[in-house]
Amino acid sequence: MNSLVNGNEEDAGFETVLSRRDALIGIIALAVSGTLSGERSLAQESAGSARLDLHHHFWPNGARHFTPFVTLPEYSPDKAIESMDLAEIRTAFLSLPVRIGDDPVKIREDAINVARETNEYGAGLVSDYPGRFGLFANLPLPDIDASLREIEYAFDTLQADGVALLTSYGNHWLGDSAFQPVFDELNRRGAVVYSHPTDGPCCHNLLPNTLPQMVEWNTDTSRAIWSMINDGSDRPPLTTPVTSMATRYEHIKFVWSHAGGSLVGMIGRFLGRAGRLNPDLSANAPLNSMLYHLRRFYYDTAGSANPIQMQALKSLVGASQIVFGSDLPFVPALENVEGLQECGFSAQELRGINHDNALRILPEWSSR
Repeated sequence: MNSLVNGNEEDAGFETVLSRRDALIGIIALAVSGTLSGERSLAQESAGSARLDLHHHFWPNGARHFTPFVTLPEYSPDKAIESMDLAEIRTAFLSLPVRIGDDPVKIREDAINVARETNEYGAGLVSDYPGRFGLFANLPLPDIDASLREIEYAFDTLQADGVALLTSYGNHWLGDSAFQPVFDELNRRGAVVYSHPTDGPCCHNLLPNTLPQMVEWNTDTSRAIWSMINDGSDRPPLTTPVTSMATRYEHIKFVWSHAGGSLVGMIGRFLGRAGRLNPDLSANAPLNSMLYHLRRFYYDTAGSANPIQMQALKSLVGASQIVFGSDLPFVPALENVEGLQECGFSAQELRGINHDNALRILPEWSSR
């Protein structure tokens, strides 16, 4: 398949932010021996009080034009750590899903290079600040072959913790069958797949004086979730039953941004037919049903730490599926922390959201 990547081709030049691969490997070796400056251990902190942040953005300056964000501040890991410390965030998992724009063919090589350089930059931060950062690697979707190569490099060489994807590429959402080779490999690895929304070619500037993150990004997340769970059982004979992509990718640990976007508002449409929606969390949803997959997915709190959204999400999937996300550096991390205190969660549920639930996704971090 020759599907490719696009962004802002006018500023497609990319600054090299790390020396080449051999230098990166040398940095990693130094980090292991504890000789790098900037090392800050949080080993003395209680594991229960130190948050794990699964929604934390970063970028080397050369990648600024390939992000889904309209405006960007300069990124500084030291400044990020200052904000993390204020919010008692032990570890932030870095992500920068690369925006591909509306015509992927135009910047194929640039997008491949941006993904590689950004991943190497992120791996350098993980090494420079042990225990403070993890990495969700970029993939140059929708280029399938390049994405498969980047998966191998990111996991086997850079030791990434997962991948960061956009909810859609062009007018294709994550559950599109065209992406099967990439997701099959991620499924084989039991990978974490974190997604961040964007606005697709279908839906730019639909409303005047409205930024895309106000409405469209939440909607795009819902479209991506639906593309994963849709099993064709909605309106027979108008729809044809199939094996959903969520069932096909049973070993992937999906993390959806912003509490699943507009998911809770769409749930009557997604699951509203008789027998499809059972709000009783003590009852098991039928294996591989839509509700089953919604309850195995994870959802972060970024931009969503309010009692209406959190309680609705809890009633649908359970507090065990909610993970902390700060949205640093765009939102002060303390804003999310303080918001969660007002959402009616018990102390045990908050511990899960802040820390324990993420460790089910990333168990290797329990000993770091």
